[in-house]
Amino acid sequence: MDHGEQARKLFLEGYNCAQAVVCAFEDVTGLDRETGARMCCSFGGGMGRLREVCGTVSGALLVLGIACGYSDPKDPEAKKAHYHLVQEFAARFRERNGSIVCRELLKNVAVRPGNDPEPRTAEYYARRPCPGLAREAAAITEQLLRERGLLPGEQNADRADPETEVMGK
Repeated sequence: MDHGEQARKLFLEGYNCAQAVVCAFEDVTGLDRETGARMCCSFGGGMGRLREVCGTVSGALLVLGIACGYSDPKDPEAKKAHYHLVQEFAARFRERNGSIVCRELLKNVAVRPGNDPEPRTAEYYARRPCPGLAREAAAITEQLLRERGLLPGEQNADRADPETEVMGK
């Protein structure tokens, strides 16, 4: 199963949007399911149901940070390259979905007011784009990782930007 389909499946199992994406990449991040789910549980619902940055985007960026991130605060080129990777992910997600902001992605969805998560019912899943957004975020992440040679499969050298190449793990 590809990472996109795995993320969609995890969301449908009850994981929040960020968790679904991060946990779909256990093979890439090396995180076990519990650690991955705990690490990003705060980002679901656009950060704790604040409807800010979509949790699937936050989850994807966590995966890219683990797989392609930098750790040396004195390496401005690595920082620049990683920020360009983040910007490329956001551009691709925005191009396919219109926004990276949860409230904008859910603008046509009737959501229950308040701060508490909604119960996961058949109606909940039927009216939300979230399973598809989880699949989309994971698919873009998978594509970016493939383009950088971090996953098996064809690389798309024509699309890879030298400034966003992996700076090491």
